[in-house]
Amino acid sequence: MAHQPTPEFRAEAVRVALTSGLPRKQVVADFGIGFSTLSRWIQHDRRNPEKPTVQSDLEREIAELRKENVKDKQQQQQQQ
Repeated sequence: MAHQPTPEFRAEAVRVALTSGLPRKQVVADFGIGFSTLSRWIQHDRRNPEKPTVQSDLEREIAELRKENVKDKQQQQQQQ
């Protein structure tokens, strides 16, 4: 019978995949899970967000800052 990962393990794998900047292939190797498994967990997490946490607020802020950073870089390239 296959090992059933704990909810904490799943949440940590999803958090690392979404916030670390590491390629997903590296994340699955580090956690010892399959690529499709991680993808399913991420989809499930996005479709069924649990109550907001400080961590999810930080993840949202990081995503917004990354988008802003990309826009700033594009503007700098256009000015050159």
